[in-house]
Amino acid sequence: MERRIFLKGLALGVSGLYAHSSLAANPYLGPLGVQLYTVRDAVAKDLEGSLEKLAGLGYKNLEIYGYNGTFFGKTAHEFKTILDRVGLKVVSSHHTSGIAIKSKGTLSDGWQKAVEDLHHVGAEFMVCAFLFPNERSTDHYKALPSLLTSSAEATKSAGIQFAYHNHDFEFEKSADFIPYDFILQNTSPDLVKMEADLYWFGRAGIDPVAYFEKHPGRFPLWHVKDMEAGTKVFTEVGNGTIDFDRIFAARKAAGLKYWFVEQDMSKRDPFESLKISRDYLAKKNY
Repeated sequence: MERRIFLKGLALGVSGLYAHSSLAANPYLGPLGVQLYTVRDAVAKDLEGSLEKLAGLGYKNLEIYGYNGTFFGKTAHEFKTILDRVGLKVVSSHHTSGIAIKSKGTLSDGWQKAVEDLHHVGAEFMVCAFLFPNERSTDHYKALPSLLTSSAEATKSAGIQFAYHNHDFEFEKSADFIPYDFILQNTSPDLVKMEADLYWFGRAGIDPVAYFEKHPGRFPLWHVKDMEAGTKVFTEVGNGTIDFDRIFAARKAAGLKYWFVEQDMSKRDPFESLKISRDYLAKKNY
């Protein structure tokens, strides 16, 4: 038992040393963040082991998903204990609206407890992550700013910033308006920030920099993920067509505070994909 624990610790130490030395050459690169959804299959099998692997790769900040009154079956205290033991920090958490698909921990059901639990684990942001297809009607879009605002007021009381995460469908016209613009125009810039998913901006053919310049300071969170040429499927950061140099050059206008590597699907083992993305980012002044 003792030998196995020692060898496990040695392996983590070596992988952590490799990650550290590969990143040390770039003093501009802050703590690497990752959206935990990237390794969701591994998390479902072994939460703590998956977190240890991420830490070994050099990822320190987490954006989590799946809160339903617990964190992957753990209480807030249990989850925080694991995070502290592994050396990771939850910066942000994704939640669905609960408008059409009801479940605990959504904006519409159990939100106050979600806020309390995320505050306990030290999160700085809570994000409306996704609208299901039956939540994308014109009527639902028109009601959304009110729900986002009330959700943001609850998070603000706990010292947590609220935000909305985009896909590509928000840029498709609904009736006589663009839903993404409608959200921006009908919510407070202070209460409701935006998490810019750079892949989905690109997939929609929309320039994120134009939005950063039109709504300065509104985009403190980004998802850094790349799009394969031709197929437009997800790929490792640096292996696709998105011009990250140009986008990161506009980070001050955006008000960027944290960014997370995410890869929804991979042709490789997801941890290998995260290593490839990490190695590319280590060469950059982001």
